[in-house]
Amino acid sequence: MSQHAIRVHNLYRYFGPLKAVNGVSFEIPHGSVCGFVGANGAGKTTTMRILASLDYPTLGTAEICGYNVVSHPDEVRRLIGWMPDHFGNYEHMTVVEYLDFYARALGFKGKERRQRVQEVMEFTDLVPLADRFSNKLSKGNTQRLGLGRALLQDPQVLIMDEPAAGLDPKARVELKSLIRVLANEGKTIFISSHILSELGEMCDSLLFINGGRIVHHGDAESMKRETDSGGGLLFDVQLLGNAEDLSEWCLLQAQVELIEARKHGGRVRINSADLNDAAQALQRMIKDGLRVTEFHREERNLEDAFIDMLGKLDRGEIGGSKPPPMPDRKAFNPPAPEA
Repeated sequence: MSQHAIRVHNLYRYFGPLKAVNGVSFEIPHGSVCGFVGANGAGKTTTMRILASLDYPTLGTAEICGYNVVSHPDEVRRLIGWMPDHFGNYEHMTVVEYLDFYARALGFKGKERRQRVQEVMEFTDLVPLADRFSNKLSKGNTQRLGLGRALLQDPQVLIMDEPAAGLDPKARVELKSLIRVLANEGKTIFISSHILSELGEMCDSLLFINGGRIVHHGDAESMKRETDSGGGLLFDVQLLGNAEDLSEWCLLQAQVELIEARKHGGRVRINSADLNDAAQALQRMIKDGLRVTEFHREERNLEDAFIDMLGKLDRGEIGGSKPPPMPDRKAFNPPAPEA
């Protein structure tokens, strides 16, 4: 077995002048959960489609368990489960018929096929929905069906593109629980999401992509530290009355910054690590007439880190070395898939 479940080296994917993936390299070890973070259009889905052998790179290599996705697509497809952000359902096909159809396509036969479909339905809690039409399910149940389809062949690597998009809180909790169970079984999970707080809770590492390039690879805590240029202490402040009063007050303070406005107050940063400075700022807030009903200290979260990193990228404070020029497409001949 190869050392890494996923290995990407100098990966490029250009669509004309658009540099969707622009020199990406990373490695993900077996049995880990890696979150893929980035703004819309950053290159997440294109990278995932290449890993799933659904698209060709312009240049570079991508491997699943040591198999090149271009030259050995059949081996790769036997090892992965692919859960895209959107997938097609069929009218008048029930949940059990849908999974049975894909089990047949994967080569399962007879008793083995029926047993595998049943196992997947039990794991994803789809048994009560077996006779429901697959195209009439709620968003949460549709995502469970998509996960069930991806798990039919018991893949070693699960690639999930925005699986929690549009889910209600209960469905997100259920999905997160299923992902942790799969991780505990030793599967490698590569998952993209905009719900950063949940990625931080369930992922061993985070990949941050921007403009087609990787700008961070590490755990959630290191991402928070690396992007925290402001430092200081964060507080959630609740007010009685007009929440805009807090915003106006912060503008007049040298060491206090409003990070996020909320319905009855907001999150403020006191730009000092000294608790005495924080105490004085909070006392001054009350003395200046703000009707504070509650305040408590908060930890910096992944959303803060995400926004700060985007700001640093825009200002050119981070971003790494300049990527090589666009490869000559005429000179590049990707290896042909094996017959």
